[in-house]
Amino acid sequence: MLIQIFGILFCIFALIITLYRTKKRYMSIEKGVFWVIIWMIILLLLINPNLMSKIADILGVGRGVDAIVYTTLAILLYLVYKLFERTERLEREITKLVREIAIKDRYEPKKGD
Repeated sequence: MLIQIFGILFCIFALIITLYRTKKRYMSIEKGVFWVIIWMIILLLLINPNLMSKIADILGVGRGVDAIVYTTLAILLYLVYKLFERTERLEREITKLVREIAIKDRYEPKKGD
């Protein structure tokens, strides 16, 4: 019961932060909606833990906790993949910019010459 209370408080806090960051445009609307949906689902499952057992039965998993672990693992792997993809793209953009700056510096006359 205590973990449920802490989980609910954390989800409410996370929802408020997500809404604030989306409103201030620190986060895109799409990402904000995605995270609001995630936090609302978690909040719903914390308020009604029996719901996860019903979902686990539908998925053919023995326990609700197992379904949560599998789902969370899949989401985390997807997010790691997206982070890796974004890092690779940023590295390519940085390399391109550094090359452009190096070429520009090489062929532009320096001030004072």
